[in-house]
Amino acid sequence: MTVGSLFTGIGGIDLAAEWAGMKIIWQCEIDPFCQKVLRKHWPEVKLYDDIRKINKSNTVCPDVIVGGFPCQPYSIAGKRRGKEDDRDLWPEMFRVVKELRPTWVVGENVAGFINLGLDRTISDLESEGYETQTFIIPACAVNAPHRRDRTFIVAHSGRQLRKRGVQRGTDEMEVRKGNAYKSQRSSEVCRYFITNSKRKRLQRSQWIQKSIQFTHDTEKIGRQWESEPDVGRVANGVPNRVDRLRALGNAVVPQQIYPIMKAISLIEEQLAGELNV
Repeated sequence: MTVGSLFTGIGGIDLAAEWAGMKIIWQCEIDPFCQKVLRKHWPEVKLYDDIRKINKSNTVCPDVIVGGFPCQPYSIAGKRRGKEDDRDLWPEMFRVVKELRPTWVVGENVAGFINLGLDRTISDLESEGYETQTFIIPACAVNAPHRRDRTFIVAHSGRQLRKRGVQRGTDEMEVRKGNAYKSQRSSEVCRYFITNSKRKRLQRSQWIQKSIQFTHDTEKIGRQWESEPDVGRVANGVPNRVDRLRALGNAVVPQQIYPIMKAISLIEEQLAGELNV
């Protein structure tokens, strides 16, 4: 599976995607320090410096689009102006999704996003034929030394669109026709992500609980948490300490989102097997 990464930061989500067997084909990050980190670790991957430059005429359509769209409008550390904040870039991410039409979309934001932006995001995605599920996963659930609750929105487009001839790159009218209904397959996929579809309360799914047992063990997919000062998470005296602090503050713990990326990979493998039967 291929992945296009928006608001990439230092690549926490991208790293988790690679652990899940996916391939990063492009990234988008505006911060100069984060760009240096990305170029070091993904030197062969195309790097855009502005999401506004991404469109279907110059960008390869991936299977999955991931993005931790800016959290300042929703963070308790800010003024929490939500969509009224000029840093609210969900509309740009949604534009890219509409133009490229990936099979999967994974969005990430702070816990406060639930009260200020979640309804709009879900409504936007569902208006384009995606079925969505939302999860809150704390970093401490994957043995990180801090809580750091994060909201993850997982959206799937459904296979019926392609079965009826609506492919990526078709004209807008065809896409709208294809999105006029919700596919049975998409519903089945989303049910895979929840423990009980009748409950409206956000909850972890069974696959997350199973993943914790064997997939995101830090001994298997990454180094153990290294010693750092209790405050700051970056050792004193290292170069670019302020930049590193800011980058870490905005980053996603890879182990935190890995179960989601792995589940997507497993679902696609299962669906591919069914198609080959």
